[in-house]
Formats: sequence, structure tokens, C-alpha cells
Amino acid sequence: MAKLIMTVAEMADEKKWLDARREGIGGSDASIIVGLNRWKSPFQLWLEKTGKAEPEDLSDNEYVYWGKVLEEAVANRFCELTGKKVQRRGLLQMDDYPYIRASVDRMVVGENAGLECKTCNGFAAKEWEDDEVPAAYYVQCQHYMMVTGCERWYIAVLIGGNHFVWKEIPRNDNEIDLLLQAEIDFWHKVESGIMPEVDGSESCKDALTAEFRGGNAEPLTLPDAAIVIIERIRALDDAKKNTEEDLEHHKNQLRRLMGDYELGYAGDYKVTWKTQAGRTTVDNKALKAKEPAIYAKYVKQGKPTRVLRIS
Repeated sequence: MAKLIMTVAEMADEKKWLDARREGIGGSDASIIVGLNRWKSPFQLWLEKTGKAEPEDLSDNEYVYWGKVLEEAVANRFCELTGKKVQRRGLLQMDDYPYIRASVDRMVVGENAGLECKTCNGFAAKEWEDDEVPAAYYVQCQHYMMVTGCERWYIAVLIGGNHFVWKEIPRNDNEIDLLLQAEIDFWHKVESGIMPEVDGSESCKDALTAEFRGGNAEPLTLPDAAIVIIERIRALDDAKKNTEEDLEHHKNQLRRLMGDYELGYAGDYKVTWKTQAGRTTVDNKALKAKEPAIYAKYVKQGKPTRVLRIS
């Protein structure tokens, strides 16, 4: 069902491994494609896979660095607690869909199973409570089972540097069928150059801004679909303004009830209304007028941005 296309030793060549990842869909791409990744949109991923944008350079990212360094420690702890043995495998690809690939952390010896090793900070501990597994990692494990044909996948995580958790994720063929189709559709868009649908994520906005830098001053006659979009934007803007005004109305009611008190209780709720120190700012206009040389020396120009306005 899957064949080895790069050994563990070959994967030590970072550039070669990254090139192989770009040429297909890996486990960390799966959650992006189905819209369950909070850090990257399908549109951004499409730009990267088509070569229109460079993937973010994570070589100096501390989280990524320590994730790699601690992978072996997480795998070893999993083996200590479970009595299982694991081994590294390399980069695999599906026979029927060679662009669907899996760079698995470990395969479990004597079982039709694999192991994914993670690290996270203490603030993410709630995402691992009870039987919970973060959605992006769950999809990643189903992707690996899709490629390898495994019946289950273990996931082990070191939380906050001192709390270890491991869980078993069973294979779900219904979800795998849906995931496979989503990945096939996405790769068809990559090969044919068809842009995927945009979404409301900040990642998608950043990707669109990077892809379309402007400069064409000629007016464009937009399709009729733009009218529907514009009217929807205006309706949402109006609803947002009404919601914000309603919210402030209720807050003012609470302020009136608090009066001069800084601390109050209402049932199980705690309310505080305290005076905070004013923010220190620089009078840029006065500084520029009186000390133009100093102003010019320290002033910073922000990056240009494309601003969308409707009138």
C-alpha cells in the first residue's frame, strides 16, 4: 500500500527532505487541507505547493527546534511506559497516489501501528485532557494510517516539559475516505493551477496580500457575484456595530451598579472596575517640530499594506 522513497539517513539532508515534502501532501498538511489547522489556510498551502510562495522558514523557531530535539526522548518514554518497541521508517508514499506521503516519527515493532511524538507548552494542557487530542494532530494520525494501512496510531506528548501523556487513536475508515478525497481534490488544484476557496483566516488574508501586491490602477468591472459579497460584508459590519453598541450598553449598566466600588460579586461571578495607570506615549508631532533630527533618526516606517475599502 505504501513504499519507502527516502530512508532515515537520506532524510538527514534537510533540503532533500523539504523538497520531497513540497512535491506531495504530508501528514502536517492534512489538517490544513480540511480546514482544521489554526496556523495555516488551504490557500497559503496551495501557494507553497505550487511554488508561488516560499514556506515559512522555521529553522530558528524554538518550538520546532525543541520538538526535534525531544522527539527521541518522547519516543523513549513511550516505550518505557508501554513496554513497546519502536523504530524509525523514513518517508513513505501511497502506491495509488504517489503525491500522498508520510514522514512518520516511529513505527511500532510487532504491531500494525505507528507513533507520533509531540511537545507542547503548558498552556495547551487542556487540549489533551481525558480522551482529547487536538483536531490537527488527530487528522495527521488518520493521514498516516491512510498511507501505511495501519489499524491504529499512538500519539505521545510532553506537555510543559514535565507532564507526559500518550493515547491510542483507532483507524476510522469513514474519515479516511473523506480525507483521501479532500487530498485528491486539493492536489488536482495544485497540478492544474486552480486556486482553492478562500476562508476567513488571518493566514488566508496574509497569503492573498502576498500573492496580489497591487499596482494596476485601471478600474476593474467585478462580476455580479461581487455585489452579493459586498452586501454581505455591509450587513455583517452593521451587525457588528449593533452588537458592540449593545455590549457597551450592558457594560454601562454594570458600571452604574458598581458606582465607586472596585470589586463586586454577583452569584458565582466576580466583577472588578479599577483605575489603571495611563499609557505613556510620545507626542510625535511636537517632537518632529522641535527636534526634527532626533525624530528622523528614530522614526520607523511600517510595511506598506493593501487596504480593502467599500464605498
